[in-house]
Amino acid sequence: MQKTVNILNKRARFDYEIIETYTAGIVLAGTEIKSIRLGKANITESFCEFNNNELFAINTYIEEYAFGNQFNHKARSERKLLLNKRELKTLARSVQAKGLTIVPLKLFTNEKGMAKLQIGLCRGKKNYDKRESLKEQDTKRDLDRIKKVF
Repeated sequence: MQKTVNILNKRARFDYEIIETYTAGIVLAGTEIKSIRLGKANITESFCEFNNNELFAINTYIEEYAFGNQFNHKARSERKLLLNKRELKTLARSVQAKGLTIVPLKLFTNEKGMAKLQIGLCRGKKNYDKRESLKEQDTKRDLDRIKKVF
C-alpha cells in the first residue's frame, strides 16, 4: 500500500480566504478508495452543499478503477461527508447567515488508510485581493532566490 496520499486544491487557496478548516470522513465504495490510494482523484472543481441536514461533496472526480468490473463507480458523483452533528449545525448556520462557501481543500489518507477530506469555510476573494496575493508570492520567491545566492 502507498504511504499517504495528499491531493491538494491549490485553486481554493487562491480564490478564497479560508476562515475555518474541518476534517471530514467520506462515504466511498470499494473501487473509489482503491483509486484514491493510487492518487487518481481531483478536487479542484468541487464544492460542498447541504441536502436534508447532510453535507455532500459535489463534482469530486475520482477516476474509475482500472481493474474494476461492472460494479465500478461513476467518476463524478455526490459523496456524503461525515462530520459531528454540532459541526454540521455551525457550518449550516454560517453558510446561510454570512453567505460563506464550503470548499474541499485537501484529500488525504490517514495512518489507518482511510480517506479524509479537509474542508474549509471560505469567503470569496475580490480581484484586487488575488493580485495582492500574487505580488506577495513573487516577492517571496525573489527573496528566496537572493538568500540562496548568499
